[in-house]
Amino acid sequence: MDSHQKVRTILQDHGRLARDVESLDDDADLYRAGMTSHASVNVMLALEDEFGVEFPDEMLQRSSFQSIAVIASAVAKLTAKAA
Repeated sequence: MDSHQKVRTILQDHGRLARDVESLDDDADLYRAGMTSHASVNVMLALEDEFGVEFPDEMLQRSSFQSIAVIASAVAKLTAKAA
């Protein structure tokens, strides 16, 4: 399973989206799709567990969780640093 699909699975399980995550484009605004700031924290924690990374303070902002593409990019950067 690629990282975009893993992100989609985590969003499906923890994002509390009003729409099915599979119906969203990678660049769709997740907050417009129903994700709350509380749900984004749950998504972040699940991402950290799944990918074995920790989001640094400078990434703890709404824009870091805006879309599937942005999340996948952030995870890729964090996993590259951890390697």
